[in-house]
Amino acid sequence: MKTYVQPGEVVPLIAPYDRLSGEGALVGALFGVATVNVLNTVEANFIITGVVVIKKTSAQAWTQGALIYWDNTAKEATNVSTSNTRIGAALLAAANPSATGTVRLNGIATPTGA
Repeated sequence: MKTYVQPGEVVPLIAPYDRLSGEGALVGALFGVATVNVLNTVEANFIITGVVVIKKTSAQAWTQGALIYWDNTAKEATNVSTSNTRIGAALLAAANPSATGTVRLNGIATPTGA
């Protein structure tokens, strides 16, 4: 097939800010997790679908299946929808406090209210 490009789980994106490997970034309607350390405006591979362990708001408890959002100001995942962008769902429950959570990324970042 001449139109097929790639599976799409990991894609090259231009980093909108400096990221360490394993840190998330919002790039337009895409949310991804950097696979390597990358500087702002540099292209690198980001995981956009699949299951990742990502930094979360520590003072939150997550339940399995809860919708998860990206807080682009704090640069962390959260279960608070207000002013944040939906990135997936919690695959596992996460305790309060805890630094990370396990998220099934949905591939397309959805702004709150969309």
